[in-house]
Amino acid sequence: MTNTPLNHSQHLQDQFGRQVTARLTVGAAELPYEVTERLRAARMQAIARRKRVSTQAQPALAATGGVTLGDERIGLWGRIGSALPLIALVAGLVLIHTIENDRRATELAEVDAALLTDDLPPAAYADPGFAQFLKSERE
Repeated sequence: MTNTPLNHSQHLQDQFGRQVTARLTVGAAELPYEVTERLRAARMQAIARRKRVSTQAQPALAATGGVTLGDERIGLWGRIGSALPLIALVAGLVLIHTIENDRRATELAEVDAALLTDDLPPAAYADPGFAQFLKSERE
């Protein structure tokens, strides 16, 4: 076993626990019988609860393939609540796509309307001589 900070910390915690236990044991010898019996009963109950929790945690960990926090089970509303952000994102992207397509179609319609209402016929814009005429007129 290597001496990592985690192992060192665990060792210090174990050492502290042993020291506390030793002092409590010395102090317990001076307590009345009724108090020691109540402490023993409380200790047994705590150990029994700890064993139940640890045996219940093992199957939960194995069944889920991960760590669970207590008895958290995601029900129908939890799943719906988890899916809502994804649904909102997809709906927003679809809305943006639709708005952009409408805006682009409007721009193209304006250009087409300007070309069709202009004094020149549309074929004049495709004529290479017309492009030269426009260049020479600008100069």
